[in-house]
Amino acid sequence: MAVTLSASDAQPMGEMNTTPLIDVLLVLLIMFIMVIPAATHSVDLDLPTACETCPLPDLEPTRNKIVIDGGDQLYWNGEAVDQRQLTTLLSLSRDLPVEPELQFEPAADASYAASSRTLATIKASGVTKFGFVGNERYRKF
Repeated sequence: MAVTLSASDAQPMGEMNTTPLIDVLLVLLIMFIMVIPAATHSVDLDLPTACETCPLPDLEPTRNKIVIDGGDQLYWNGEAVDQRQLTTLLSLSRDLPVEPELQFEPAADASYAASSRTLATIKASGVTKFGFVGNERYRKF
């Protein structure tokens, strides 16, 4: 049905044309759908393995303690270790016939990054007997 307007009926149109807006939103939606899978792909890295010749501290059969001091140095039962040695020690303690309890005690001035990195290593190792030590000091402020 065709609508004809005479010169006296010519007035500005009061409605907004939403077709271009919908077209732009659909294009953006398609772009987001195409970009999201690309951001979720993982990157495979060859990480170094534990040092075979590095001397490791002794494992205690009942309880092992990880301490982080103020300088972000890791200690396993009082002996300084690095992250690779920690990974090896955690896997060795997990594979014992009776898994020993693992205690984690970060110093008050240890950095959050070192504590978080150590906790991620502990979680990735699959240790099941784990506990925090020293939190009772902060029970009362």
